[in-house]
Amino acid sequence: MTKTVVITGGSAGIGLAASERFAREGWQVAVVARHEGRLKETEARLRAMGVKALGIEADVADEKAMFDAAARVERELGPIDVWVNNAMSSIVAPAWDVSGDEYRRVTEVTYLGQVFGTLAALKYMRARRRGTVIQINSVIGIRAFPLQTPYAGAKGAAMNWTNGLRAELAHERLPIEISTIYLPAVNSTQFDGWARNRTGKRQIAPDPVYDPRLAANAIFFAAENPRRDIWVGRTTILGAIVQRLWPKGGDMVAKSGWDGQLGEPMGEIEGNLFKPAEGSARIDGPSGDRTLSSRHTYLTSRQRDAVVLGGLALVAAGVAHLVARRTGI
Repeated sequence: MTKTVVITGGSAGIGLAASERFAREGWQVAVVARHEGRLKETEARLRAMGVKALGIEADVADEKAMFDAAARVERELGPIDVWVNNAMSSIVAPAWDVSGDEYRRVTEVTYLGQVFGTLAALKYMRARRRGTVIQINSVIGIRAFPLQTPYAGAKGAAMNWTNGLRAELAHERLPIEISTIYLPAVNSTQFDGWARNRTGKRQIAPDPVYDPRLAANAIFFAAENPRRDIWVGRTTILGAIVQRLWPKGGDMVAKSGWDGQLGEPMGEIEGNLFKPAEGSARIDGPSGDRTLSSRHTYLTSRQRDAVVLGGLALVAAGVAHLVARRTGI
């Protein structure tokens, strides 16, 4: 049977790369975004790939709009198999230069957008007792960096809300999969003037920069092979390890991230915080010359667990050996 995926923020960047990845595999794709022109362009691109596509103009921060979007997908494409919460907004500025309205808006889109999207999907998935929700998070949600504190706070909230939701679904014994994908710096439209910026310098993706199609491959993998967590790119994997084992070391590394995110001088950028950015439906940002070509650099929680269990088995074997030598057994 043909499967259906819903992708928020699916008309540009990582979302568009994911939309095309699912379409290449024959999935029906519904895209939720704010820019009417990009939605129509995305619909046409996906249909040209031979699949049914549906563009829905909506703001993920609007709870009713998310429930209406899910209902429309169910009516026009059929049961939702996978829902991908990819939409986000950000501002690049020191914490003290961000207004209350800007903090609120980043939180509404990046955190509440995932909450409302997930709840809209669960309305149908819980009744059918099946489905997968994929939360797009970031290494910044694990280890916050300077100049992006509103975004880091929203991603951290989304991570912990998702963890609580997992426990509630488990309590109800509902076989619904929830996967969180943590992303590194990606050469997407975020770095092409889409993030609000008042630092006086251009925002650049710090090295190493990854291809948006790597993120799309990880998203598609999670759809077909659900995993609790997936860490994309070596910087995300290392960031998660350092934050768990040596948070102070993470602080030291993060401090250097201030200058690493800034390029040449330029004026303030309005970004897409309160209204959609202009432009066509495109995947890649401005850092193609620095983008790594790998499309498969990601680690899943199942692989991590295997490593941990293997390490524990080695430790146990070593302890048993030492005990045997001391006791002569």
